[in-house]
Amino acid sequence: MKPATAEKAVTLDYQTAFDLAPIGLVLSRNRLIVDCNRQLLAMFGASREALVGRSFEALYPTHDEFERTGHRIVASLDKQGFYADERVMKRVGGPKQGELFWCHVSGRALDPAQPHAAGIWCFEDLSSRRQLKAELTAREREIAALLIDGLTSKLIGKRLEISPRTVDVYRARLMKKFGAATTPDLVHKLLAG
Repeated sequence: MKPATAEKAVTLDYQTAFDLAPIGLVLSRNRLIVDCNRQLLAMFGASREALVGRSFEALYPTHDEFERTGHRIVASLDKQGFYADERVMKRVGGPKQGELFWCHVSGRALDPAQPHAAGIWCFEDLSSRRQLKAELTAREREIAALLIDGLTSKLIGKRLEISPRTVDVYRARLMKKFGAATTPDLVHKLLAG
């Protein structure tokens, strides 16, 4: 006879590991969500039916940010197909529906020659340690994310296909919004939220 306090045995297999992982996980094909785990659904406040089979675009604040992020991923994959960045995402449902939040995204395109054909992606909600305090435009959010990654105006301009001078204008706006005197100060304030 088993004791009443014995825990129910959990089958330990790949599906269980995927479903119960402590980080949001997504399998994708052609920028569509093929499958996702419970942590991702909780992070975005969504049901499985609301995300599976849909475009990643549902998780972005704007269509332009979705498109530009797709181009940035293609341009930045390493030789093995790995990519990582921090970006602003949007909750799709639940009590925080529409809320924007910082998210660390990393993953791998299974075929680096076809970056969006199939991939495995991890999402980590950074909102507990980094808040979006100032009202930022889509372009300011992109530039803020690339500044956090340590890119210069020239590299940001190249990545976003805008001039380094335009990047400097956006950086100045961000510095004003966050009350930062220098770029390192701005990055510190962006990271601190």
